[in-house]
Amino acid sequence: MSSTVTKPATATTDDAKADKPGSALSTAVGRGSTTIADVVVSKIAGIAAREVDGVYDLGGQAARVVGRIRETLPGAPDLTQGVTVEVGERQAAVDVTIVADYGVAIHDLAAGIRSNVIDAVESMTGLEVTEVNVTVHDVHFDDDDAADDESAAESRVQ
Repeated sequence: MSSTVTKPATATTDDAKADKPGSALSTAVGRGSTTIADVVVSKIAGIAAREVDGVYDLGGQAARVVGRIRETLPGAPDLTQGVTVEVGERQAAVDVTIVADYGVAIHDLAAGIRSNVIDAVESMTGLEVTEVNVTVHDVHFDDDDAADDESAAESRVQ
């Protein structure tokens, strides 16, 4: 990812907090600081990308396989799957890898994802989003689901 994110010299002035990944937002002098972890920005971006019609799934093939395994375990799904962020003191850059539904105009889909991610991250965190890179890793066909369902049904019947 090529980005122009401004990285902070230190995230916070507190040594205990300096080890935690995240960014310190500038606030009024003497009123404290706000630190936002990278994973927070990743989750916001992941949810925003999934909200766009035409996105079948996020992540490359390996990430989706791992995601399916995680879904069988109790707990919340991985909302950061397929999302990579670089968070600075005042800016963030986001990379999103998706699987698009077949028949969707990919350039329109990418523009929609970009817009939704920028709006969500900027409004929820106050960070300026410098770029959102969208990689379309695969295209999903409705026939893929039907074939999976048929093979699963056949294996139960034997």
